[in-house]
Formats: sequence, C-alpha cells, structure tokens
Amino acid sequence: MGETAFVLIVGADPEKGQTIADRLKRSGHACRLAASVTEAVESIRQRPPDVVVTDYPGGGTEVLQAAQRESPETEVILVVDPDGADAARDTVADEGAHGAFGYLVTPVNAEAVCDKVAEAAQKAIAAREKRMLAESSADAYDFEGLIGRSPALAKEIKRVKKVARSKSTVLIIGETGTGKELIASAIHKNSPRVGKPFKVVNCAALSETLLESELFGHVKGAFTGAVADKKGILEAADGGTLFLDEIGDMPLSMQAKLLRTLESGEVQPVGSHNAHRVDVRFVAATHRNLAEAVEKRDFREDLLYRLHAQGAIRIPPLRDRREDIPLLIHHFIELANRENGLNVEGITSEAVRKLTNYSWPGNVRELRNVVEGMVIESEQPMLGIEDLPEGLRTTTDIVPVSAPSFAGLSMAEVERLHIINTLRLTDGNREKAARILKISPRTLYRKLREYGLN
Repeated sequence: MGETAFVLIVGADPEKGQTIADRLKRSGHACRLAASVTEAVESIRQRPPDVVVTDYPGGGTEVLQAAQRESPETEVILVVDPDGADAARDTVADEGAHGAFGYLVTPVNAEAVCDKVAEAAQKAIAAREKRMLAESSADAYDFEGLIGRSPALAKEIKRVKKVARSKSTVLIIGETGTGKELIASAIHKNSPRVGKPFKVVNCAALSETLLESELFGHVKGAFTGAVADKKGILEAADGGTLFLDEIGDMPLSMQAKLLRTLESGEVQPVGSHNAHRVDVRFVAATHRNLAEAVEKRDFREDLLYRLHAQGAIRIPPLRDRREDIPLLIHHFIELANRENGLNVEGITSEAVRKLTNYSWPGNVRELRNVVEGMVIESEQPMLGIEDLPEGLRTTTDIVPVSAPSFAGLSMAEVERLHIINTLRLTDGNREKAARILKISPRTLYRKLREYGLN
C-alpha cells in the first residue's frame, strides 16, 4: 500500500478531473478540484497539497511555479497533449526551482495517474517528514548518546547531570535494553572522575565465587586454580567509577561484603587477611523492584538504603516515550550506514508508524538491532514495510490511549473530539495538528474522512 496524500487536481474539464479524483479516492487519497489557475494558486496557499495534477501548459506553468514557491515539498505532475511532451520532458528534467515530478500524455488512464501520484506522494511525504523531523530535532537532546525529546527522559537526564557532580552512590532502575549502562557512563563522564577508570561488572553473569574474586581479587592459593595473586575490579577502578549492572541479582552474601566496602572504602581480597583502601564511586543498576526484593528477603534493606540515598534514576521504557522513536530510528539508520559502509536514504512513514506502535519489550537495544538489520538486508534506498521483521509487519500493537475525562463516550467519539479540538488549536492547520497528535499527516487525513470532518 502506498502513501495516502492530499492531491490537488487542476483542469478546465471538471468531468475529467472528477474521474481522476474518484479513482484516487479509492486508493485512499484526499482530493480537491480546481477549475482555474487562480483557484489552484489560492488552494495551494490555503492548504499545501502533497501532489498537484495539472494541465500543461494551459496555466500549468503558473501552477507549477506557485507550488514551488508556496510549498517546495509539493510534487507536480503535468498532463500534456502529445505535442507538448517534449516541453514537459524538459520541465521534468529541470532540477531548478520549477522542476516537475513527471508528466502524463493524454488521453490519460486513471490507473496511470494513480500510479504516478503514488510515486510522487511517497517523495513529497518523505520530504515533508524529513523537514518535520529536523524541526522536532531542534528541541531534542543528545546527551552522551541518550537521544530523544520526551519530557520523561529529559527529566531523568537533568537528574543525571546533577548527581554526576556529586560523590554519592547512584541507583539506576530500568527495564532491560533501556540504556542503564549508557546512563552510568554519562554519570562518569560528567563527574570529576572523568579520565579515571570506568569499570563494569554484570552481577547476573557470574557465579557467587567468581563474582567475589572478580570484585575483590584473590591471593595465591585462595582456592583451587588461584595460582597467583589477582587484582580485583574494585582495585582496578581506584579513583574512578564502578558500574554494578543488575545488582538485584547479586547473592545475599556478596551484598553484605559489598556493603562493608561501601561503608569503609576497604577491599579485602579472597584468601587474604589484609584490607586496603580504595577510592571508588559506585553506580548500580537493576531491572528489578528492589523494595519487593527486600520484602522477599532477596535483597538487603541496608544496602538498598545506601544505594538509594539520592533517590533512583528511573529510565522510562521505550513504549512510554514513543515520541522519541522516530528520532532514534533515523539515528540508528545513520549509525548502521556508517558502521557498514551503506547508504540507505531513509524510511517510509508507514514503516515508522509500525515501529512507533510496537511495544518494544527489549526497548532501545531491540529497536537498534531491528533498524540495523533492516539497513543491512534492504535492497532499496528507502526502508519500507517489506523490510520489517515478520513479527513487526503483522503486529497489532496499538499505542495506549487514556482519557478519563471522557467517561461514557466510545473510543471513536473521544478520538473525534480530540482531533476537532487539536484542529481548533492550530486554526485548521492539519500539518501542525498531526505533529501535536504524534501521527503522520496521512493518518490524520484518513481519520478526517472517517469521521466526516471537513
């Protein structure tokens, strides 16, 4: 299925124009007829179309110039007599201000118009959404690789910047794949300890014995296989930051030893009776609810208090900050291009919409893997629905909507009222309304038709 577009049809023959409009409407496009150049130019000013289909020359030159002047993203298709094909071809070839997208020679077939409009619409909508993405990026943030524009994440980044300057222990809470290690690294890079070691230990990946040795080190003969003294990560991180990932999975006995180090600043290697001091800033992370773990006696309450001294940094899951997904998609396309020597130009709005509506249980990490796979495997310059993994092409995930003040109304009635109010807010500007509603203009046009809104 192609892009749904707003198409302006310009021509002196209303019957022919209506025939074209009827065919385009069956493909899901919204159409408007203009019988004169003056009417067409005024229509372009009032509501810039995605595509213009106009007679040429017959005023088509003026319409083409108006479209390029008032709405540079609009694509123009010329309808010419056989004698005018050469002139139309030159106009299409012109890469300057007045170039047209393409032309059709009369008598035109409605199906041919539909195909040409679909091609033009894809180009026009891609250009508009690229501009809208650039505009939305103006108020976006990119803090140490944390990219977005959602208030939820912006709030936590503000706290990250604040706690980074302190000496206290930090606890990061977030689902798998939300970027907990990225947050920990950002804390280190924005702290006075930048330039010193940043060490990472995954507490869930090691057995209790290995974890103790990894953290505290051991002396020769401490256990079978300890053939030499080994320095632990705590000692290696001296002066810097130690990130304890998935600390909620740390065994209770290890939690007690870690708490002693947090309180005393001393490290005692396995098998040794001697302890020595280290200067380490601790940052811990977990996907678990540690308060519940304390109630179940799976986690020490005193350790939780120590980690939670300044309050936890809570990273929202990707499904709760969907406005960040388009920015992340384009960022990951650029990364995949750069890392793999590829040149994918972008992604269609339908594919973005599918990705935005997906629930993303694996969060940002899963999104990056999906986009990178699409870029590597695609044989087209633009990623589309066909490039999505099978599970995403067929997903029926829907962005949750909550409107408690509309109790008693159906969801369709709530959506209709919300669209009306948003259009009033933007004085009828559909593009601005679509941006506020966080949907594509194509989706808004379709809903306007469904709800009978003019």
